[in-house]
Amino acid sequence: MEFPEIVKQIEAAFPGAAVSVDDTARCVLIAPERWLAVAEHLKTDPGTAFDVLMCLTGYDRGPGEPVGVAYNLYSMEHAHKLEIRIETPRDDSVIPSVAHLWRTADWHEREAYDMFGITFDGHPDLRRMLLPDDWEGYPLRKDYQTPDFYHGIPVPKDKRGWE
Repeated sequence: MEFPEIVKQIEAAFPGAAVSVDDTARCVLIAPERWLAVAEHLKTDPGTAFDVLMCLTGYDRGPGEPVGVAYNLYSMEHAHKLEIRIETPRDDSVIPSVAHLWRTADWHEREAYDMFGITFDGHPDLRRMLLPDDWEGYPLRKDYQTPDFYHGIPVPKDKRGWE
């Protein structure tokens, strides 16, 4: 199935769920409150059969802008790809978890939580995985301020390689 047909199927099954469509990037922006139903449909519908979540990554478009997650889906049966993006307000960033649909989402969602502060509602074990539990803030947000110290240890602010 080609990208335009996939978009038409999403729009037919979930009117209003597609906030925007980028034909060049082959990407669909889905409303967060509709994401879980759309995800279940994309995985289980025989016409789409997106059985592989290749990647999930958080992103931040800058202060005053929402944060988001990009999901790269692939169908082994149909050999088609799709990128879905979900954006949520940075001060209340909650997106439904899809870890129960695609097992690979488990650790990817934890990483997006740890680095961007995006909460994945329904995740089976949402906790930090790269930073200590008591770390304050989310380092990949563009408005993040690196602390001077962590438990009395100076935190480097300007890394120039691994010296």
